[in-house]
Amino acid sequence: MDVRKSLLITGCSSGIGYDAAHGMAARGWRVFATCRQEADCERLRGEGLESFVLDYTDDASIEAALQEALSRTGGTLDALFNNGAFGLPGAVEDLPTDGLRSIFETNLFGYHELTRRVIPVMRAQGHGRIVNCSSVLGLVPMRWRGAYVSTKYALEGLTDVLRLEMRDTPIHVILLEPGPITSKIRVNSIPHFEKWIDWQASPRADQYRASLLKRLYEARGKDRFELPPSATTAKLVRALESPRPAPRYFVTTPTYLMSALRRALPTRLLDWVIAKG
Repeated sequence: MDVRKSLLITGCSSGIGYDAAHGMAARGWRVFATCRQEADCERLRGEGLESFVLDYTDDASIEAALQEALSRTGGTLDALFNNGAFGLPGAVEDLPTDGLRSIFETNLFGYHELTRRVIPVMRAQGHGRIVNCSSVLGLVPMRWRGAYVSTKYALEGLTDVLRLEMRDTPIHVILLEPGPITSKIRVNSIPHFEKWIDWQASPRADQYRASLLKRLYEARGKDRFELPPSATTAKLVRALESPRPAPRYFVTTPTYLMSALRRALPTRLLDWVIAKG
């Protein structure tokens, strides 16, 4: 009988999810490292992880993945790390509403669907931890990031309410707040940008050329204050293993800073600080 604690992680093909899967497995957790594509799952299985498909945009896939995990543990799941997400850069005025719907399907609705299916399991077993991966952009806004920011703002609110509602249960609900973390989110956002944003027809076309396109398409090395994914895994360890986990764990310097400035500064002054970069 496998007595290891079990953990389901989404978005494990690269970045935060990939490092978390390997990091938590190294700490003795039984990790179910899910990805949207079977090819990525096959690669992870080759690295010694238990991996199968979970696509946040497909309810049947969500249910099948959860049932697969439960079938392997005998019906229990100690923890869930909702991590999978993507970006859709572009000015809000250029963002089609269908594009906004598409990012919410993954970055919020998928989290919600999987979480609702996991909660009855955790209620029945008498314990559990649900960790949602937010962002510094769940705390403060940034130009060109309206789609992503709106999903993370919504995730913050939904998670805060769930945490309050779960106070009378043995289920802990926790937010991770990364900032700049080394990942493929920039590269992975390009197809979404190209699908949804007609930047050449935008009144901001010159601004796109001068700023967003360069950031999106040019490999510029690490951002200032950027940390490796292992920094997020270190906070995930605390969220999952602390006897009394905190409601939030900040990861990078910008996240600590922006959280403090959001509380301390008037909105217009905070806008000015953010606009200055």
